[in-house]
Amino acid sequence: MFNIRTDLAVEAREMYKGGHAGEIPGVLVDESQDDNIKIVKVTIVDDDGAKAMGKAIGDYITIEVPDLKYRDIELEDKVAQKLADVIKKISNVNVNMKVLVIGLGNWNVTPDALGPKAIENIVVTRHLKELAPLQFGENICAVSAMAPGVLGITGIETAEIVKSVVDKIKPDLVITIDALASRRVERLATTIQISNTGISPGSGIGNKRSAINMESLGVPVIAIGVPTVVDAATIANDAIEHLESALKNNVESDSPLYNVLKNMNDEDKYALIKEVLSPEENLIVTPKEIDLLIKNISSILSRGINLALQPNLTVDEMNQLVH
Repeated sequence: MFNIRTDLAVEAREMYKGGHAGEIPGVLVDESQDDNIKIVKVTIVDDDGAKAMGKAIGDYITIEVPDLKYRDIELEDKVAQKLADVIKKISNVNVNMKVLVIGLGNWNVTPDALGPKAIENIVVTRHLKELAPLQFGENICAVSAMAPGVLGITGIETAEIVKSVVDKIKPDLVITIDALASRRVERLATTIQISNTGISPGSGIGNKRSAINMESLGVPVIAIGVPTVVDAATIANDAIEHLESALKNNVESDSPLYNVLKNMNDEDKYALIKEVLSPEENLIVTPKEIDLLIKNISSILSRGINLALQPNLTVDEMNQLVH
């Protein structure tokens, strides 16, 4: 009855495992830890895994860095390099490729401005490779970048704009950047998901548009996303569960309040949350410091993409080319 909203494959796996014993059929998981950076690769290999996870077959790599909410330049550089390594591994990118980077989202709405903000610092080189091939031809990947806006601004489906550009410039790879939704507050602006399955713009707030993926564009699509919002109903549900756990651990088991909560099933919890928050109104919550978080995390994403796409350029050369 209670629909917990998340765009992260790692959270979909956690929720499934919370109600089932063992690993999910048709899903492979690999985890690694490097100091305070945790990388989890969730691979959905068949239709059974896709159905259980509610996601398309493919790879979903999550970079989790709880300390990313604090300004640490050294840590941010390290995360950017990890992101670059994942992009290169999942896409086999090389300097002979043409790449189109798309910043999805609404630049007028801060939690949704991650994509457009990241595009500002992408090193665009397609024009240089075409106009100065002797100087740049062997050293750079031909990169284009754009922020197509949203349907409410342009009156055009984002997927239609992207498809038109792809048909015109014919890239070998499309990379999308978008804001996502999480089911845990602690993952907001501290988690990066990279997948090779594409994306449906607006899915983070339950407003799915036409998909941007291999099937719709005819070229491989790498989707990079960071959760910036969480559903208020999810927070309320977690609060009820935490309260039940606290009462169980700290008071006698015959506490009237504990007995009430213990005997509530999912339908009862849903009814209570609906009465208080009206989840059908789609109340979405974002951190109060979201402006700073978007600025910091978008910078990390653009740096990681630049490192992946332009391995032959120095940091100073990249800074000179940022449009």
